[in-house]
Amino acid sequence: MKYEWIVGRNPVYEVLRANRRRAYRLYLAEGVRQSDRISEILSLCNVRGIPTQSAPKHQLNEVGQGHQGVALEVDGYPYSTLQDMQSLAEKRDEPPFILILDALQDPQNLGTLLRTAEGVGVHGVLFPLRQTATITPAVVSASSGASEYLLVSQINIAQAISKLKDAGLWVVGLEKSPDGQAPGELRLDGAIALVVGSEGTGMRSLVRSSCDLLMGLPMRGRIDSYNAAVAGSIALFLIWQARNFK
Repeated sequence: MKYEWIVGRNPVYEVLRANRRRAYRLYLAEGVRQSDRISEILSLCNVRGIPTQSAPKHQLNEVGQGHQGVALEVDGYPYSTLQDMQSLAEKRDEPPFILILDALQDPQNLGTLLRTAEGVGVHGVLFPLRQTATITPAVVSASSGASEYLLVSQINIAQAISKLKDAGLWVVGLEKSPDGQAPGELRLDGAIALVVGSEGTGMRSLVRSSCDLLMGLPMRGRIDSYNAAVAGSIALFLIWQARNFK
């Protein structure tokens, strides 16, 4: 079993609150100033019987930067399946809403998109099997713990898209190109999977050709384009808006 350290007050709190991972021990920095969040973390550890120990700050520095005086040792991230996501949509009685991240590399971008995805209520997030950032402690921190509430799967993306299409989903690729239609020209309120490509090269060719539609975001400013995290977050919000913010 792989163990890892989650650091930072909000990420540690959300990992404990979500309760999807087994936690083994909490480090609390010597002399750390008490706060409401620290008190909540200690309360959750007490309820779950997680040992808490005081540690010098240099020891926390060794397990993770930006620890804010707390570090939690836990199991590795619990990945899910595509079926889990489809079952969640059925349980909520909602048309499926899936986010596909095609080979994102930057943990900060990934964390931002996961935070937005959780906020708009996606039923799941798909990663490719290789050449992608995954749910590491850095990504948990970048998502402010939102990753702990999401169903995430590493999967063959082309095969997953085929299965989603068979299940009645429209697959919409986000792309800055003349082929991309404006959001107002597309129906975004039904069963949908949004594909966001990598920061440098966008969607891989096979994934792009598998999309039913391509969507572009109009711009009026002078900067060339939104980055992957910003563009994906805007698109996710537009889809949620089309679904009447359900």
